[in-house]
Amino acid sequence: MNTAEERPEAPQAPAEALQAPAEAAQQPREAGRLPQIEIRNLRKVYPVPDGEVVALDNISLTMERGDIYGIIGMSGAGKSTLIRCLNRLDEPSDGQVFVDGDNVLAMSGARLRATRRRMAMIFQQFNLLMQRTVARNVRYPLEIAGVPKKQANERVRELLRLVGLEQKAGAYPSQLSGGQKQRVAIARALAGDPEMLLCDEATSALDPMTTQSILELLQEINRRLGITVVLITHEMAVIRQICNKVAILDGGRLAEQGTVDDVFLHTKSAAGKRLFGILPDQEEAAAPEPALRIVFDGAAAERPLISRAIRESGVDVNILSANIHQLNHKAYGQMLVALPETPEARKRLTDTLQALGLTVEEVHPQ
Repeated sequence: MNTAEERPEAPQAPAEALQAPAEAAQQPREAGRLPQIEIRNLRKVYPVPDGEVVALDNISLTMERGDIYGIIGMSGAGKSTLIRCLNRLDEPSDGQVFVDGDNVLAMSGARLRATRRRMAMIFQQFNLLMQRTVARNVRYPLEIAGVPKKQANERVRELLRLVGLEQKAGAYPSQLSGGQKQRVAIARALAGDPEMLLCDEATSALDPMTTQSILELLQEINRRLGITVVLITHEMAVIRQICNKVAILDGGRLAEQGTVDDVFLHTKSAAGKRLFGILPDQEEAAAPEPALRIVFDGAAAERPLISRAIRESGVDVNILSANIHQLNHKAYGQMLVALPETPEARKRLTDTLQALGLTVEEVHPQ
């Protein structure tokens, strides 16, 4: 992959390229206070020769307008099935999906098509038309919608300027890097002025530097145009970089959900602890010993709070691991220390750490 070519192509979108669609995008969002997407008790069951596979089991989620909502889990957790149920590319077996209070599962015909146009989708493999130029790929949905050629061409130029590919309008997909192909796919998805952008592992085929540039582009689109982004991924780094809310799926079930900050600070599920590095990624890996998990923000990380807690509690600690992550451009750290041997020592150390403003919880092998 030509990452050297990719890196310089992350320019700030000009204000004039964003202003007109931003105004249009904001109009339908200001009426009412319903969640933009609400999922209630969603189930998806696939029949197999020996019985059935439950891909989604009683999933309920709420996504507000303007969210960048991450849905994360390991392979087979049900992530892609969930996002495809939102616009009925997959038909749920049970439950309900509402968009602005309207039940998507009760829609058909023109009404369903109109709702799908509001929920543009981008995929891991780009799905570009290889015999069409970049400009004609982006123009394709406008052609289908019957938009006049002059107006469509103006919209294409605007979108290519937005994604930083104005100079590639006449190129073919085979001449582009992976990141550039995904930018074309994003521009094409935005051609119909959608209100929601569904991203199914949109960065999984890209290298880390290119992934970062695509995530920055999605964040800019969300910020400038007010588009709600639903992001399917198996990479916690993606969630940490741009999402404000997260749902963790595990074996088709909802393990936990909430703001990214809250889920990191108060991780409850085994799946969440594996994804945040509190437990091993693999079930067969050796489980860690019982420990205290200490969570602190960037300001706390710059102060010698652990050494102070040791002095004030009189309890020595054995540090098992430590790391710092960026969550929504804020620094958070976590440290695992061996659990003190006696209940009294545990309480003294925990009370001292909490008095210093740190989040503390016991973590046990599962």
